[in-house]
Amino acid sequence: MTVPLITWRDADGREISANVASGTNLMRAACDAGVQGIHGDCGGALACATCHVATDPAWAERLGPPGPLEDEMLEMVDGERTPTSRLSCQILAHEDLEGLILIVPPGA
Repeated sequence: MTVPLITWRDADGREISANVASGTNLMRAACDAGVQGIHGDCGGALACATCHVATDPAWAERLGPPGPLEDEMLEMVDGERTPTSRLSCQILAHEDLEGLILIVPPGA
């Protein structure tokens, strides 16, 4: 099984990449990797929006849309919600995500 390499890019263009074990949510992986702007205050319980990321449009379709509760929580994000906004706690790593780039919005 492939352990995908995931990259987080901040508003200044800095990147942090990490190999993330399958089944790990990308909020936890970002916190473990020290990604600035991803806080995960609720621990991944879908009760806050402190793990907000945007995806490259090419990845948005592959990840699918946010679920109804995630969509509600995205209304509370700091900064601007985009058409490709997601909560990273709701994205689980799997081998098909190799090369995924998540953008941490400014002000996160």
